[in-house]
Amino acid sequence: MKKVIVKCKLRNREDFETRLAEIDMRFDKTYWQHDRVYHPRGYKKGQNYPRLVMRTEMSAVDKPARYFLVLKRHIEDSGIDIVNQTVVKDYAEASHIIHQLGFTKFAETSRRRMKIVMGPGVVIYLDKLENVPGYYAKMEAVLEEGEKVKEVREDLVKTFKVLGQTNIVEEPYAEVI
Repeated sequence: MKKVIVKCKLRNREDFETRLAEIDMRFDKTYWQHDRVYHPRGYKKGQNYPRLVMRTEMSAVDKPARYFLVLKRHIEDSGIDIVNQTVVKDYAEASHIIHQLGFTKFAETSRRRMKIVMGPGVVIYLDKLENVPGYYAKMEAVLEEGEKVKEVREDLVKTFKVLGQTNIVEEPYAEVI
């Protein structure tokens, strides 16, 4: 799936949520995610190499965790992120396979997350990263056939500006930490 992703560090979480509420948008309940980010052997930033992420997700303490393997690839020249996700039943076995394929653990990130589905293919996440001050918002739009990346990205940035946010962050969370 091709996505355009824009993140920003929030100036003020309450103001951000208030502005969303004014347009009748409210976040769903909070859930927890933990990512182990793996890079392939020979990884160099800016060379469009894929990253693998082993994700643990918990929506409630009385429910079992869910596990996902996420393949992410940011295509620098186009601004597109290619993201594929699949459910994993055996976390330990999937981790062993990742290592056997030559990937090495680069970082671990944990966050509390809430989301709003803005419309078809557009989601806003509100993230509180563990051990990082402040809150982040991440907006993702699925790139439909014929859409131009630049225009979709500009729309996402404009949406953040309308919501009073201008501190755009280019780095993935693993690099923010």
